[in-house]
Amino acid sequence: MPRGHGLTVKRRGLGNARSKKSLSLMSSIAPRVAAASGLLLLALLTLVAGSWGVLALFYSGSSDDAVRSALAGAFALVSLAALLALFFRRWRALAVYIVLFAVVLLWWRGSEPSNERDWQTDVAILPRATIEGDIVTVHNIRNFDYRSETDYTPAYYDKRFDLRKLEGVDLVAVYWMGPAIAHVFLSFAFADGEHLAISIETRKEKGEDYSTIKGFFRQYELYYVVADERDVIRLRTNYRRQPPEDVYVYRSAAPIENGRRLFLEYMERINALNVTPEFYNTLTTNCTTNIWLNSRVNPTHLPFSWKILASGYVPEFLYQHGRLEGRGMPFSELRQQAYINPRAQAAGNAADFSRRIREKSVIAPDAISDSPRSSSIGNQQ
Repeated sequence: MPRGHGLTVKRRGLGNARSKKSLSLMSSIAPRVAAASGLLLLALLTLVAGSWGVLALFYSGSSDDAVRSALAGAFALVSLAALLALFFRRWRALAVYIVLFAVVLLWWRGSEPSNERDWQTDVAILPRATIEGDIVTVHNIRNFDYRSETDYTPAYYDKRFDLRKLEGVDLVAVYWMGPAIAHVFLSFAFADGEHLAISIETRKEKGEDYSTIKGFFRQYELYYVVADERDVIRLRTNYRRQPPEDVYVYRSAAPIENGRRLFLEYMERINALNVTPEFYNTLTTNCTTNIWLNSRVNPTHLPFSWKILASGYVPEFLYQHGRLEGRGMPFSELRQQAYINPRAQAAGNAADFSRRIREKSVIAPDAISDSPRSSSIGNQQ
């Protein structure tokens, strides 16, 4: 046998030995990596479950602050103990924690929304609608006489609307803390300058303030504010000061038949909430997600987008999809025309308030472009 051939065979033998050694090493490491990954995943799930449980007990637990804090603190300690048990392979202790978390989850699922609470005056009365073909009578339309944000005289009225006279749907976007966050609602425009605004908000009890975090934990019922524009728009342009709010009104470019279907869907939802109340949720059932959910009644509704969650970008999102009038101009120019604060402040409580706020372009403030108006967190509503 030639000498070179022997060297080649020897090298191949050494190569095969090394390959077998590498495979053996990999086969011994792989289970360890899988076990470590599984352990980290369990730790992450335990951390998420523990954080959720602590917040749920703190925000949704007993009405007694001390009891709520104690329960949340106790659950935090138990969650920490479960994490330690996980890394020390104390599976029995982890099983106890899982049972405890299941109890908290069952308690959570047992909480029910209600229409029978001591509500704040501005959300105390539920709107409702009587639908008779194209004629819809809306009851309890809010039209408060404001002297300040918190000082007002409550007033309501009923009004009949003919869907055949619907002329358009306006999108109202309200900003108070920069471009990403806005409260968004719709206003339906009928013939003879009539408008009906519908703002989807939280129904707060007396003594309650809005909190984005609390909104995740069934602290508020869902509420449709059905109002005169002199109420729901003028409140924001003329009376809110801490922080001030900038209001923009855009006209939808959707077919009018879509607007009719959407109006009826709103009325159906309003009537349903009279019978079966629902919880508001900061992420899943807020002002913009509910608009999107209601819009699904139309066959050409837009797909879901992250901009629906970052509600301040909803007008631009609609503009990009050709759903706003004014597509012939840049969005920045359309936004300037949509800004209504100076016109609303000049109009005051005039009977033709809705016409006057839509009259003429006013340069929008720089605040909406980049810098926040306030450091407040969440949807002020």
